[in-house]
Amino acid sequence: MQILTAAQIREWDQFTIRELPILSIDLMERASTACFDWLLDNGYKQSAFTIFCGKGNNGGDGLAIARLLAQSGHAVTVNILEFGAKGTTDFQTNLARLHQTNAIIRFISSEETIHAIDDDHIVIDALLGTGLNRPLDGLTAAVVQHINQSGNLVIAIDIPSGLYTDKSSKGAIAIEAMQTLSFQCYKPAFLAAENQRHIGELHILDIGLHPEYLNTITPTYQWIDDTIVRAILPVRNKFAHKGDFGHAALIAGSLGMMGAAVLSAQSCLRSGVGKLTCFVPKAGYEIMQISAPEAMCIVAGTDHIGTVENIAAFNAIGVGPGMGRYTEGAPLLQQLFQQSKGALVLDADALNILGENKSLLEKIPSRAVLTPHVKELERMFGPAANDFERWELAHHHAKKLGITIVLKGAFTMVATPGGISWFNSTGNPGMATGGSGDVLTGIITGLCAQGLIPEQAAIAGVYLHGLAGDLAAVQVSEPGLIASDITRHLGNAYLLLQQTPEDF
Repeated sequence: MQILTAAQIREWDQFTIRELPILSIDLMERASTACFDWLLDNGYKQSAFTIFCGKGNNGGDGLAIARLLAQSGHAVTVNILEFGAKGTTDFQTNLARLHQTNAIIRFISSEETIHAIDDDHIVIDALLGTGLNRPLDGLTAAVVQHINQSGNLVIAIDIPSGLYTDKSSKGAIAIEAMQTLSFQCYKPAFLAAENQRHIGELHILDIGLHPEYLNTITPTYQWIDDTIVRAILPVRNKFAHKGDFGHAALIAGSLGMMGAAVLSAQSCLRSGVGKLTCFVPKAGYEIMQISAPEAMCIVAGTDHIGTVENIAAFNAIGVGPGMGRYTEGAPLLQQLFQQSKGALVLDADALNILGENKSLLEKIPSRAVLTPHVKELERMFGPAANDFERWELAHHHAKKLGITIVLKGAFTMVATPGGISWFNSTGNPGMATGGSGDVLTGIITGLCAQGLIPEQAAIAGVYLHGLAGDLAAVQVSEPGLIASDITRHLGNAYLLLQQTPEDF
């Protein structure tokens, strides 16, 4: 699966038209047929439809869908937004074809000509596609608001009208769809939490665009899937010993917050690391020894982390979960930046300390992975008004500082120092629970210790984390899922990845 901009999608269409070759009207028919088939296969076979069309190619898709529905015996009403100009060539061709059916065709030229929608009709939005370049206003905005206020089930074609493909639409007037049927690839807009109420449930339909086009581009945004992660994860040698899988350290915990440290330690161990040493305060020593007997423990402080010594020998160090914000925090990070030799995974309070001591940001070594949620990101790098600005913050600072930034969310983003940002395909809302991020820190730390470079460890780590969460949700439900369930299912996530892609 790819994540492409509006311009790249248009280029892909043209590449397909030129190289297959295929006429643009026939490519439109492919897209419309895919939507028609989806409707019949997903419970809408006996439904009546009201379809709203603009005069561009998105509207042409809508007209072709209307024709296919009418020809198969469905009651269809088509409302065409009319501003006095002719539509695109393919729109006009499909309009002529639609006139040969019994579909009702109406033109909306003013707010007075906006008709009520029958209560039992499914609404299909084919007003505007990916070419939107300004906010909706006037008659178009009135039609969109009319659809949103109708109470009917709405299905958007390609992208809900009113949403930009490549930039924020926060606060804009846009269709609020229950289902969105899009084509061939993800669009950046589909990955933004702020667009969820507009997109509803997303379905990507294959319309046979020419695969060779993808070899001609290097998208800024990439998709993390099982194929990518299988290629990253190493295969274990039969004669391997624990020393081959690295020695990780965790600097975590404080009085009353040892749970975060325990969750990180347990997931780090389950990630496959050879050895783990936990630096914990005296207040958490017995807790850690009992909760993670496979880990070694070193006391570093009384109620919270104090002095940490002999850190150069570790292959990777995770720091921050449950650590608290104390005066020792900033000097500790500076010490780690100067003395550690392996990867550093910074989370939770380590990130908050960076946000309070911004001079440390320029001292972060390139082997570091930062794992902020959106508020932690903004504390470090400044405010952002929307999801797209947050992505850009992470993307920019990963390149500027030469580090890897994991911006946690529904589609967790891994921004890499090389300028490519990866979005994760696994995970579910049940993972929005306390301790889930601590589990992720342990996994990424363990993978770094096993020899993966930081960006690979982050990419594989977020995928495994999400996959384990998905497997856990099947067993305990999304509402019933807790962070330790993710670690319990991490081994099953590995087993699933060891299957052949055909069995996956």
